[in-house]
Amino acid sequence: MCGRFAFYSPAEATAALFGVSGALPVEPRFNIAPTQYVAAVREGGDAKRELVMLRWGLVPFWAKDPSIGNRMINARAETVAEKPAYRAAYRHRRCLVLADGFYEWHRGGDAKVPWFVSLASDEPFALAGLWEQWHDRDSGDELQTTTLLTTEANAFMAPLHHRMPVILTPESADTWLASGGRLLASWSAPRLRAWPVDRRVNNARNEGEDLVEPAGEAREG
Repeated sequence: MCGRFAFYSPAEATAALFGVSGALPVEPRFNIAPTQYVAAVREGGDAKRELVMLRWGLVPFWAKDPSIGNRMINARAETVAEKPAYRAAYRHRRCLVLADGFYEWHRGGDAKVPWFVSLASDEPFALAGLWEQWHDRDSGDELQTTTLLTTEANAFMAPLHHRMPVILTPESADTWLASGGRLLASWSAPRLRAWPVDRRVNNARNEGEDLVEPAGEAREG
C-alpha cells in the first residue's frame, strides 16, 4: 500500500514535466498523510492539463457520507476496473499525483522501521491516481478527492512490503492518462532507491526535510 509520501520539488517545474503550463503555489511537504490535500495533474478543459489540489481518500460520487474516503486511500490495480467505488473514475477521471518519494514500514526486530523510497535518479515522479467529485445533497458543497493505485511489489520493494504504488515517469504518465488499461498491462517500476529514516515520520504532525534524511545505508535496484 501507500499510506504516506512526500512532494517537495518546485511545483511549477514538476507540473511542467507532466504537461502543465503554469501552476498553483504548492508548499513543500515531507509527510503527506491521508485526508490531506495533494497536488495532482489531470485533463482539464480544452484538452489542457491542469494542476489541482485534491483531498487524499476517494469519496465515490454516490456516497452518502464523505467519511468513506478515510479508508479509500489506495485502489488495487488488479481490480480497479470492476470495483463499484472506482470503476467510473478509472474510465473517466484518471490523474497524476506528484511526488518525490513515499514511505514504507519494514519490521526490524521489535519495531517497524520507516523507509523512504525515491527514484534512483532523485527526480520527482507521479503516482497513478483516480479522482472523483462528490456533492453534499443537503448543503450543496463539493469535494474533490483522489486515491492512489497500488500493485504487487517488484523484487526491489518486496522486502519492505508486498504492495507498492504505481510509479510514473512523464512518458508512462501520458499512457496512463490516455489509456489506463494499456499502462497497467505493461507497467514496470523505474529504478528505485530506498533508505531507512527516523521514526518521527510515524507522526503525521511532524514535518520538515530532516524526515527524509538517511538513518542508515541506502540500497538501490
